[in-house]
Amino acid sequence: MLAAALQKKYNKTLTECSNEEIYFGLLEMTKEMAEKKYRKDTNKKIYYISAEFLIGKLLSNNLINLGIYDEIKEELNKSGKSIAEIEDVELEPSLGNGGLGRLAACFLDSISSLGLNGDGIGLNYHFGLFRQVFEENLQKETKNPWITKDSWLIKRDKSYTVKFKDFTVKSKLYDIAVTGYENRTNWLHLFDIETVDESIIKEGISFDKADIEKNLTLFLYPDDSDEKGELLRIYQQYFMVSNAAQMILEECILKGSNLHDLYDYAVIQINDTHPTMVIPELIRLLMERGIEMDEAIDIVSKTCAYTNHTILSEALEKWPIEYLKKVVPHLLPIIEVLDNKVRRKFDDSTVAIIDKQERVHMAHIDIHYGFSVNGVAALHTDILKQNELNNFYKIYPEKFNNKTNGITFRRWLLHCNYELATFLTDLIGNGFKKDADQLEKLLDYKEDSNVLKTLLDIKHKNKLALKEYLLKKQGIEIDENSIFDIQIKRLHEYKRQQMNALYIIHKYLEIKNGKIPATPITLIFGAKAAPAYTIAKDIIHLILCLQELINNDKEVNSYLKVVMVENYNVTLAEKLIPACDISEQISLASKEASGTGNMKFMLNGAITLGTMDGANVEIADLVGNDNIYIFGKSSEEVIAHYENRDYISKDYYNKDEEIREMVDFIVSDSLLKIGKKENLERLHKELINKDWFMTLLDIKEYIQKKEEIIADYEDREKWSKMMLINIAKAGFFSSDRTILEYNQDIWNV
Repeated sequence: MLAAALQKKYNKTLTECSNEEIYFGLLEMTKEMAEKKYRKDTNKKIYYISAEFLIGKLLSNNLINLGIYDEIKEELNKSGKSIAEIEDVELEPSLGNGGLGRLAACFLDSISSLGLNGDGIGLNYHFGLFRQVFEENLQKETKNPWITKDSWLIKRDKSYTVKFKDFTVKSKLYDIAVTGYENRTNWLHLFDIETVDESIIKEGISFDKADIEKNLTLFLYPDDSDEKGELLRIYQQYFMVSNAAQMILEECILKGSNLHDLYDYAVIQINDTHPTMVIPELIRLLMERGIEMDEAIDIVSKTCAYTNHTILSEALEKWPIEYLKKVVPHLLPIIEVLDNKVRRKFDDSTVAIIDKQERVHMAHIDIHYGFSVNGVAALHTDILKQNELNNFYKIYPEKFNNKTNGITFRRWLLHCNYELATFLTDLIGNGFKKDADQLEKLLDYKEDSNVLKTLLDIKHKNKLALKEYLLKKQGIEIDENSIFDIQIKRLHEYKRQQMNALYIIHKYLEIKNGKIPATPITLIFGAKAAPAYTIAKDIIHLILCLQELINNDKEVNSYLKVVMVENYNVTLAEKLIPACDISEQISLASKEASGTGNMKFMLNGAITLGTMDGANVEIADLVGNDNIYIFGKSSEEVIAHYENRDYISKDYYNKDEEIREMVDFIVSDSLLKIGKKENLERLHKELINKDWFMTLLDIKEYIQKKEEIIADYEDREKWSKMMLINIAKAGFFSSDRTILEYNQDIWNV
């Protein structure tokens, strides 16, 4: 199959072709095959609008979903070629950042795999968030180009006009095929702008944020620490939803809608608050087409649904009216009407759309004028109902529902852990690839010593593969026989990478004092901090300083290693997750809505060390307390601390000598010789005087539980049984299950 395609394209044999030629040959072949699986449906369609889609490299995933991966792999092997080397040629699309974007990508995969009619809609960022590089133990941001002449992007002959206050732009549309597993192809629609100019970027990722016609689609989440940055965010969001709204109406009319029945043809899922302006924009467009405002509002309210992914204020956007006047003044009369309707109906000012500070609460628009509001894990949804959105829940109890997040097993098992997937197939059959619940068949083998040994052997091979990869890519040497303790996720204080760093200090000081661990420990981090998030960047600086200190200390480095991978992305995740022993899920209880990394690690046989937060709660329910390591204060206790304002980090620092020693080591001579005084002192003061996400509240119990899990690692039989049980129970977290629930309860496609 491949040989014939390459002969036709290059007039060369497979053996004669370079890795680059093979990649572009496969790219062309799979794009053609994917296009043939597209079905033009006339029925109701899902439009999943999201600011980000962290889709990762697509080649192997598409080969798997098209059912030709094994064939292509074998064909390459026979010619002395490696599919892994071919994959290395591919650039990862810079279209997302963290869990929100990766979830959106998994959801699109499952929508296609289940044969549902549904497309994603977002923006075609040229440089994504940024490329992370480390210089002087600091994060530096550079542009991350990925668009080449030949890529997964398909340019379409379609554009829309988007009107802002002072100027009008014309969009252009690119599509990426989303091919389901042995099923149909849908599309990820990415809108770009004709006038975008990559040359305006100066040093790093700095550019003129006021030059909208040139910068609109350059970066995901541009720095919003000033007014120009916030305005750019609003420009981006409106550009995305205006294009989306125009496309949706156009497609529905072509299918026979008279727009009065729009909700029979379309359902729009608003992924967090970034796409919220689609609601007033759709109302505006319907009114332009002759529909009265009240009816337009009713139509849109029956068409749009909202997913809340976090309770953190930065994701519950509140835009000043003055800013909206500068960008989209034509939406303000509609937003004001929406607010007036709410005020006439409810006396409670906390549910108003426009607050006393003249800010528009985007989430409030979504809740009032959407027909569904869902959280993304059982605990998260309960917190929304009982605490964060309780005032809305009292008004609209029928709107609130839970849809626990999931992951697509094809990528996170079949693709990134091929040997484990093959072993499971031989053991329990093929069925789990479509029905993840069938992984439970593995429980029949929990007393089978050969199966348990094979799981350990596969894990060791994955650790060896990661060792080789990190040595090749970053020049970092690690011990494959050590415990791989991994924390990979967006850098944010609530995720508490800083607590893990304090543990490293604790362990380092222990070893220096002669207490040697039975098995060496390698602590691996991967994380990007938002460019304007100073404390998050200080935490990265601390970890990199600890890496330099410890890895160069001959008394310690045989027993303890610290690694921070550079430019963490999906590609690195696919290497790290199969190799992981201990999965760090240590967020402050009540703050992590769900998490999906915890699910990926579980699926690949890592054991969770975590708080009762997000989907950790459901993992614990599934595997039982004997197969997960839980510590820390409960969400109820944490919420009470916030309400009572009675958590004082300085008290913990002053009263506990061990805590004080760990915290003070941040500004010790040992680290100040390596790091920047300003950064380390600022973090030190933050932990003592503020510590908003309560690091010191849980640190002692965290250390205790971490020592327990490390000790249990020594019992290889016990550990392998825990691995097996975690893999077997991971089926619940299939995104196929999540999407089926969305469709049954919300979309009805």
